[in-house]
Amino acid sequence: MTLKATKTWFLRLLPVVLFFICYYCSQIYFDSYGSSGKSPKTTVSLCDINSSQRKWSSLHLNTSRHPELFLKLEDFFWREHLSNHSLPYGIKGSELLLLKVLAVVTSYSMPGNVESSLDCRTCVVIGNSFTVKNSSLGEIINKYNVVIRLNDAPVRGFEEDVGNKTTLRLFYPESASYNPGKHNDPDTLLVLVPFKQQDLLWLKEILYNEKRVRKGFWKPPPQIWLGRFSQIRVLDPYFLHLTASNLLKIPLNPRRQQKPVHPTTGILAVFVALNYCDVVHLAGFGYPENRNQQQPIHYYGQDTMKSMKNSFHDLNLEARVLKRLEEQGVILHLHS
Repeated sequence: MTLKATKTWFLRLLPVVLFFICYYCSQIYFDSYGSSGKSPKTTVSLCDINSSQRKWSSLHLNTSRHPELFLKLEDFFWREHLSNHSLPYGIKGSELLLLKVLAVVTSYSMPGNVESSLDCRTCVVIGNSFTVKNSSLGEIINKYNVVIRLNDAPVRGFEEDVGNKTTLRLFYPESASYNPGKHNDPDTLLVLVPFKQQDLLWLKEILYNEKRVRKGFWKPPPQIWLGRFSQIRVLDPYFLHLTASNLLKIPLNPRRQQKPVHPTTGILAVFVALNYCDVVHLAGFGYPENRNQQQPIHYYGQDTMKSMKNSFHDLNLEARVLKRLEEQGVILHLHS
């Protein structure tokens, strides 16, 4: 072969050689990037069961994990968690209402794909805080095994920031959306958190198509609710009880002159996730400083801190508890 022919052959082969070199280098780069913990996929999938158990033990809640989240027809008499409390911390006085509700709600478990033998169950709780706006966390949020949302927080139109996957949506009548199908997956579980007896009465009237009672609510709940019966669950009040008494350490029976304080749905959802999941991450938690009364508090709507003025929640206490949980490594806040 002449020198000229050899040179021509080499020039033709050079682009192919360079292509394979670049491809090989890029694979090494991306593999090393993924193993560094910077990739969202890696962040979601990392799970050490032993570490998770140690973190749970570090909470010193004097209780073991309880993976069964919902009330069942066979134990609505509170057989597993004997309690002298009425709602929201027990079912004393509400047994008959629960019997009627649970007789229609035919399933009491998590979806099969979640309940199956996962070696590690990853969960993310999506709060409704303004802090999640423009976060671009939606794609990461959708990667978790369990996505828990709160109240009537919308998804459609906010997918880039909050994702569109929903496994559980915790709500109470005043925070129920008229048409749950609009912002939820078809198999999303609609989990009623009964704060008072009227909440169970509302659900019973919906299920049995009875005349609606409008009294006893701080805000009119939907009179027509399009939730699918097969997707309805009732959260065991045991979890709200432990959230208040063991996690927040607030009195369950305050003195008459004291204003009652109850956990928010958000901190309750965090405690539920800690019981059920091996990895618990949060997004969209936190309120503006109290002195800024005009600051929006949600990533949607126009509500401000002023609307929280007369609430039955201690937001500062909950913020301190969440900070402590993060410092202990029990939870992790996702950021943009």
